[in-house]
Amino acid sequence: MPKKAKPAGTGKEEGPAPSKQLKVGAAGGPSTLNFDSPSGFFESLISPIKAETFFKEFWEQKPLLIQRDDPAPATYYQSLFKLSDLKGLCSRGVYYGRDVNVCRCVNGKKKVLNKDGKAHFLQLRKDFDQKRATIQFHQPQRFKDELWRIQEKLECYFGSLVGSNVYITPAGSQGLPPHFDDVEVFVLQLEGEKHWRLYPPTVPLAREYSVEAEGRIGRPAHEFTLKPGDLLYFPRGTIHQADTPPGLAHSTHLTISTYQNSSWGDLLLDTISGLVFDAAAEDVALRAGIPRRLLLQVETTAEAARRLSGFLRTLADRLEGTSKLLSSDMKKDFVANRLPPYHAGDGAALSTPGGQLPRLDSIVRLQFKDHIVLTVMPDQGGSDETQEKMVYIYHSLKNRRDTHMMGHEETEAHGLRFPLSHVDALKQIWSSSAISVKDLKLTTDEEKENLALSLWTECLIQVV
Repeated sequence: MPKKAKPAGTGKEEGPAPSKQLKVGAAGGPSTLNFDSPSGFFESLISPIKAETFFKEFWEQKPLLIQRDDPAPATYYQSLFKLSDLKGLCSRGVYYGRDVNVCRCVNGKKKVLNKDGKAHFLQLRKDFDQKRATIQFHQPQRFKDELWRIQEKLECYFGSLVGSNVYITPAGSQGLPPHFDDVEVFVLQLEGEKHWRLYPPTVPLAREYSVEAEGRIGRPAHEFTLKPGDLLYFPRGTIHQADTPPGLAHSTHLTISTYQNSSWGDLLLDTISGLVFDAAAEDVALRAGIPRRLLLQVETTAEAARRLSGFLRTLADRLEGTSKLLSSDMKKDFVANRLPPYHAGDGAALSTPGGQLPRLDSIVRLQFKDHIVLTVMPDQGGSDETQEKMVYIYHSLKNRRDTHMMGHEETEAHGLRFPLSHVDALKQIWSSSAISVKDLKLTTDEEKENLALSLWTECLIQVV
């Protein structure tokens, strides 16, 4: 079994005795989760396991099973998404393929039963009842406010995109064959029961999705049944399959996923182009031409390997110990594609600056800090000849919730750009709880006021 925990109050963990269940007290009100801060939210999600323990013992290493025998989290989980919710969602306009898949695992293979065009509740229910098909609803946070609230907090906590899918499976059926994913997975059991089997990864921390033949994966390393209020975590690469036990009601579970393409290898690929750009501006050796006909060779020559190795060591020396802000497309892509801050009402605070206009003698502070990134990049508005570095501020305040994690949808990066000379002043604002405009590290008072006004107009700072 994946690691379980003792009932809340002991603060200790124990081995995989299947009879032990986890007791979690409600946090008050209809939700058992703490939304006061991203870290507080995650702690409440995996309670009573501590975040420090989770990342030390489980994250990217092994599964964690938290079984709860408590009506409070069970009731809250059930409120997140129910089979009956599909009727109202279909009336808002959902489509096969884009929003919903209908499928069943037949002889170890996924059989897709989608129709064309718009999905209708009666047809979905017919396939569910008569064909024993699983209904997979894509990215329900686009429609469900509480899931938006949950996933927005998790994106702040992880600093990575967080997607989700709902799986509704009738009794005695299975939707998907054994497979592994390229994401870290958190499963919340919402309705009914789901029988899970987990197998050791053939590709630890996998970078892509893959179906595995059941004859190749052997016996499960962990086998258990989730009930409403239970939570399961497993790392990317973990082979898994799940079915609804026969003779019981249908099962609904929510899969929350994160950390796709967020490895050290991804960061290295993202960072190295900026390092080379900066180094080549200072080192003539990097600007020297490669040997004639090098690109026509079928093997890497010894001389080319030697030169490239030397350049990589030079780049490593430049990077070692630096605190310089590095160029990062990963930052931009994350902020451009993530959820906007959760809000009730029309969200005017995200688009209309409020409060007092900042002046030179104003005290200002950053707001929506977890939704903003700072990076340096070549001037995207300049000519190809100049390629001057600029500092960019990207934010998610104007992002569209309805396109979140829908890869085929075009996304726009929102933000501001400033001369590289403004980077220290921007870092001051980032690192201070509050700061006087006149204390910003810029040459003139006019530059200080203009910077503050630009950030205020974009709703990124407020006067205190």
